[in-house]
Amino acid sequence: VEYILKAYRSRSLDLRRDRRFKYLLIFKNVGVEAGASLEHGHSQLIALPMVPKNVKEEVKGARHYYEYRERCIFCDMLAYEEESDKGRVVAENEGFVSFCPLSSRFSFETWIVPKQHSTDYAEIDDSRVKDLATILKETLLRLKKVLGEHPYNYILHTSPVNTDAHFSFHWHIEIMPKLTRVAGFEWGSGFYLVFTPPEVAAKHLREVK
Repeated sequence: VEYILKAYRSRSLDLRRDRRFKYLLIFKNVGVEAGASLEHGHSQLIALPMVPKNVKEEVKGARHYYEYRERCIFCDMLAYEEESDKGRVVAENEGFVSFCPLSSRFSFETWIVPKQHSTDYAEIDDSRVKDLATILKETLLRLKKVLGEHPYNYILHTSPVNTDAHFSFHWHIEIMPKLTRVAGFEWGSGFYLVFTPPEVAAKHLREVK
């Protein structure tokens, strides 16, 4: 896992030197239902000439929050989890927290967020890569023990490149198990139905042996 995370960093540092690229999308699909196209495990990095709409909205939201509160929204999310008896926290180590977000879109959705504010994943140092590898492996293993061999996606959300990216953004990883299908209601409304509250999901993940 550590070598893979270092490969993400190395390729990101190399590709950003090409001024045509505005966003480096890193993700992994596991299982046919999650979009996996090959039988063997693999993740993907795609360099895009534009910033995706979802990323623009996330970066814009972080910037607006900072302008209003003069704080990072993701740092505040971590502080809130600490203050709420860690009921949604799955695991943590010196550098990262893994938790089921309050506004989960999917049952057992889990985020991994650096404790120290950092906008750009490519800036991660070797000691933090080790911490990230440890908590990512632990979180995925806990999900596997609780959910079995269910398909999932994970996406590394980092700041755009070669643009005026605002320092208020905070990179993170989002893990989204595919336990139910996104259907007409979700596509038509933009709302998501979550059948397992994040507090319950986190409790199951935290307590599994």
